[in-house]
Amino acid sequence: MSKTHPNYENFKQIILEYVRGKKYTPLTEKELFKKLSISPKFLALCKMILEDLVNEGFLEFVKKKYMRRGPPRDLMTGTIRVHAKGFGFVVPDHKAQYPQDIFIPKHLTDGAVDGDRVEVEVNAIVSEKGPEGKVIAVLERGRTHVGATIHHLGPKKAYAYSPLLGSSKFIGVTPNPKTKVGDRVIIKIRSWGSEKEEPQGEISHFLGHISDPSCDIQCAIEEFDLRSVFPPEALEQTAQWGREVPKSELKNREDLTTLTTMTIDPETAKDFDDALSISKDKKGYHLGVHIADVAHYVQVGTPLDLEAIQRGNSTYFPGYCLPMLPHELSDNLCSLQPNVIRLTVSVLADFDKNGTVTSYRITRSFIKSAKRFTYEEAKQVLDGEIKSPHLDALKLMVELCNLLKEKRHERGSIDFALPELVIIVDEKGQPHKTKRVEYDITHQLVEEFMLKANELVATHLTEKGKPVVFRVHEAPDKEDFDDFYAMARSMGFTLPSSPTQKDIQALFEKAKKTPYASQLAVGFIRSMNLALYSSANIGHYGLALEYYCHFTSPIRRYTDLVIQRLLFDQEGKDLEVDKIAEIASERERISFRAESSVKTLKKLRLMDHWMKEEPTEVYDAIITRIKPFGLFFDINHLMLEGFLHISELENDYFVFNESQNTLVGRTSGKTHRTGDPIKVRPTAIDLVLLESKWELAVPKKERRRRK
Repeated sequence: MSKTHPNYENFKQIILEYVRGKKYTPLTEKELFKKLSISPKFLALCKMILEDLVNEGFLEFVKKKYMRRGPPRDLMTGTIRVHAKGFGFVVPDHKAQYPQDIFIPKHLTDGAVDGDRVEVEVNAIVSEKGPEGKVIAVLERGRTHVGATIHHLGPKKAYAYSPLLGSSKFIGVTPNPKTKVGDRVIIKIRSWGSEKEEPQGEISHFLGHISDPSCDIQCAIEEFDLRSVFPPEALEQTAQWGREVPKSELKNREDLTTLTTMTIDPETAKDFDDALSISKDKKGYHLGVHIADVAHYVQVGTPLDLEAIQRGNSTYFPGYCLPMLPHELSDNLCSLQPNVIRLTVSVLADFDKNGTVTSYRITRSFIKSAKRFTYEEAKQVLDGEIKSPHLDALKLMVELCNLLKEKRHERGSIDFALPELVIIVDEKGQPHKTKRVEYDITHQLVEEFMLKANELVATHLTEKGKPVVFRVHEAPDKEDFDDFYAMARSMGFTLPSSPTQKDIQALFEKAKKTPYASQLAVGFIRSMNLALYSSANIGHYGLALEYYCHFTSPIRRYTDLVIQRLLFDQEGKDLEVDKIAEIASERERISFRAESSVKTLKKLRLMDHWMKEEPTEVYDAIITRIKPFGLFFDINHLMLEGFLHISELENDYFVFNESQNTLVGRTSGKTHRTGDPIKVRPTAIDLVLLESKWELAVPKKERRRRK
């Protein structure tokens, strides 16, 4: 056994990243291997790797325990990701030396903007929240052009707002005679400015006006630098596959067309990644999760593959999808449409009557889906509102789903079941209503089966000693949850000083019977770390799983495509799992920001329309956060956040009570706390800055008294 072992570098990287983590404490060899869940057949290899790491100076062996070692490094380079509030995180170029991102406070970014490559001085002392530092040089700008909207006009200059820079930094540009407030433009940056000087640029081209909703998505594509046009080579490759699956491609695949399979998706979906089949006998349940075999069509190093990795994922806007793959694949050959042969990768799992997996296998297959269900239609069948020959199968799925939910609850996972707000837009992009989609049993059963398939695949690849792009979710520090605990206690819920995961579960069980359930769930999610992709397996806190990856959506996520290839050794020898995980996490972050910006704009357009129709309309809201300077609230039926300063509350002077997390009127004793219902009225909508202003809807008697 030597460094030429095919799994040497993979395990070396896993061990190195783990011991360099901020929570690592010296461990014995046995303890370390147990923490990393090293399979017995790889113990000898990992022992050799530990010896090599000691010889190379990365570790030292003291009192039978492995400790970190290495000369202090004050400077590092990486790419900065800047939050809308101004602070940032630098993703290191060399993860082996710096496995964690470096936090950069707002005042220490030195003019760096999102996407820049920077040099950072890292603090010698690591805080409880991880390493921090300051930018000392911008080595390379991430972009030369930005999307922006003209916010106001000066005597000689126009000033534009860019989502990339936030409202604290407007870009100065020379206007032309036709330039108007609200023009959406692309600006070529001449100077990025400094802490005291705004950036300077020139208008490259005009995209539209903020009053025109039809250009919202195209502007977001430009603003967030998303890829919207497929290169000719990728389209040519797509065309070569045709529109039907030839019989020759069914060779060496398992024929599963005798199984009754079905898809269950949203009403507007066109790309059906996954289909389900189920049966039950005296031994238990037999579940099939059949995933479109995208890896068959998108092969390593081809134009389609190179474009897919740069996109990273599909991006979903109201009424429009910017796909990772051309529509001819995503909506046709790779989509598991009913009554046609489709190539799949199937996870066939057997469960006992208690929902415990007894065996599974993963096979390349082909299916013919018998039915395309929408969530609404499947629910109607289960409720007896419409008849279907698939009723028995759906009932079996509900049975198994409930068993899997019980097991997830037992291991500490929390089930929120939050509703989704869908914004309905017309052909011109104008929003005209919203639709609240409840997370009912049909959504839950699909999620449970996808979670189980993802878990089985991650476990399978790990046991095979293969590299994996894990989906990980780090457990939060206690400090991250302090605000959430305070909010829960202010709503009347009791919690111990240091709550366990079981305590949190009990809290949410009690909350289900109160009006606070949704707000508690949102507050809890806000307190947690973001899930991301990584080659190092640190587990998934939210799901309470040791092994987890994304496998079930290869049409719309590149990581899932890579996992498919790994299952059948289709990846090249030069697979860079670290790089893929980093790119996928970054593209996901950018897509989320783009999606959120358009959704917020559409909500504000809708609110602006309602406000013009009914200027005095009052809206129900729930207080979500209390701060010394005011309170935040959510508009219930729009899921839109607003803010009221303490000076805008009732006719009183309000004082912040830190211990109870409340705002209390000094004279009236009126108290505002998290979770309280209030009534508010919009006073102004700013579509450029994506902001709204509100006033408290005071009862008539009190309004007269205030006058």
